[in-house]
This record gives sequence, structure tokens and C-alpha cells, in this order.
Amino acid sequence: MKADPRPEPPAVEVAGLSKRYDQLLAVDSVSFHVNPGEVFGLLGPNGAGKTTIIRMLTGLSRPSAGQAAIFGLDVQKNGREVKKLFGLVPETSNLYDELSALENVIFMAQLYGVPPREREERAAELLEVFGLGSKKHVRFSSLSRGMKRAVAIAAALVHRPRLLFLDEPTAGLDVIHARALRSLVRKLNRDGVTVFLTTHYLEEADQLCDRIAILVKGRIVALDTPEGLKDRASGDIAIDVGFEPMPERAASDLSHKAGIVRVSTCGDRLRLHGSKVSELLNAVVTYAAENGVEVSHIGTVRPTLEEAFVQLTGLSSDVMKAEKGGR
Repeated sequence: MKADPRPEPPAVEVAGLSKRYDQLLAVDSVSFHVNPGEVFGLLGPNGAGKTTIIRMLTGLSRPSAGQAAIFGLDVQKNGREVKKLFGLVPETSNLYDELSALENVIFMAQLYGVPPREREERAAELLEVFGLGSKKHVRFSSLSRGMKRAVAIAAALVHRPRLLFLDEPTAGLDVIHARALRSLVRKLNRDGVTVFLTTHYLEEADQLCDRIAILVKGRIVALDTPEGLKDRASGDIAIDVGFEPMPERAASDLSHKAGIVRVSTCGDRLRLHGSKVSELLNAVVTYAAENGVEVSHIGTVRPTLEEAFVQLTGLSSDVMKAEKGGR
């Protein structure tokens, strides 16, 4: 038998997708695709249009223009078939407080059409995998925020979808629960689930995503791998430097040296930005000699995703930290 020569369609394919609410253009003609098996992130500040895009991709909102397909099936024309292919975890839980964790997952299994004889076994299995076996009979309202998010993911996976949508998966979680949830996302992806997530956390996007689309005011301003986005911001060269002892006015004094564009603080060291490494090094050596201090550390650094975001969007990274309290 000959192998099928046709390539697998993208997990998500979007062309010219727009959404208008009266005079507000929430999503402005975005186009992108998500490869099967990758973790794809939509990164952007509050109001950028991230949740609106997920709502259109999952059939919860009709686009004003453009097309969207899931594994080759048009979302609008093949709604019933498409819903079998993905699971959705909205930012605000859609589960029931009065039901237990197990009852919630079983109920979602019923909605997704999982055969009756498989529902409870599949639900219990997922809760066990997510470390919630001992909590399966606890009312949903009594679980911690991190546990609630894990139960919501279990419920979205109960019908074995190929694609999982996560809208702000770690929003509002403490550091420990956020780290645990990121580990869970990595495991799901290793097990073959394609993950599409939205986030306003730069660090989270950098850690989790194979590719990132940066969304600002409904438009995609950049789309690349995390490393690719950093490379695009690499016109600004930086070095980290430490002095012993560190003069109180070191940051201010160095900012006026030739070749230094700006100075930022990184822990007990300074980060010097410029266009030439030689000019930065010369400024450091000159400053150390002038002030009678030793250079205790010096090293070049790559741009961070935060620096790339600032350069690519023209926005301050504070617009990301301000959303819902930041982290």
C-alpha cells in the first residue's frame, strides 16, 4: 500500500481573521498557523485580542472577516466535527462548584460524548495523572486555585483531543502552582498534545513556547521562536559588569560614558547597553581606573524576551506586568 503523500494539515490555520465590536476593531486581520505537536503562544498585554482569537478559533464567537481551520476543518462550517478535536480551558473556570472534581470531569466527558462505560475510568485516570487522585471526591469549590486549574485541564482532555487551548493558564496562581502547571503543560506536549496558549507573562512564553506571536491592539507585530525574537533585538549589545566595591553612583556615572546607550541594574551588577562591545569594555576599564575599583565580573549577555518585546512593540514591559496584578 502506498503511503499517503499529503502532508498533515496545520493544527490551527488562520487567514485574515478579524473581529469588530461596533466601532472597536478587537482583532485586525491576523494570519498564522500552528504546527501539529508544538506549543504555540499568543503573547500580549491586556486588551490585545488574545481571548477574542481563542473564542473565534473554538467557535464561541463568529469572526467579522477571515477564516480559521482546525486540522484542516473550517471552524464555522464544521463546528460539530471540530469540537471533537480540541479541548478548551478558559481563563475563568466553566466547572461547577457544587460538584466534586471527579463529577465535574465525568460531566464534561458526557458533554463530549465519551461512551458511558469509559467516563468514570477516564476521569479518575486523568485526575490521578495530574496528582489529584486523593482530591477526586472533594467539592470543586474547596480546591485551591492551582488544583481548580488542573481539574479544568483534565476536563478539557477527557475526550482525548489532539489540540488544547489554554487561555492565561497561570493567571492568578502563586509561584509554586504556576510552576507545577507549566510542568503539566510540558508533559502534555511530550505526550503528543498540540498546545495553543495565551499569556501576558513574558517568562512563561519564553519557557513554554516553541513559537510566539506577539499581539498588540489586535495585530500580530512579530512571530518567531523565542530565540528568533531575541536575535531580532540583538542590535543592542549588552554586557554585565561588577565592581569591587560597587560605587554608589556607578550606574549614573557610566550612563554618561561614550559608547553606553543606557544602564540597568541586574542584581548586584550593572548591565551596560551599546552598539559596540569594544566601546563598552573601554568605558568599564576607564571607569574602574578613575574610581580606584576592581572589575570583579564582566561578560556579554543575550537580549531577553522582555528586551525583545520592548524593541519589537515600542511598548514598555510594564504594560505586561500591570495586567491583573502581574507576578
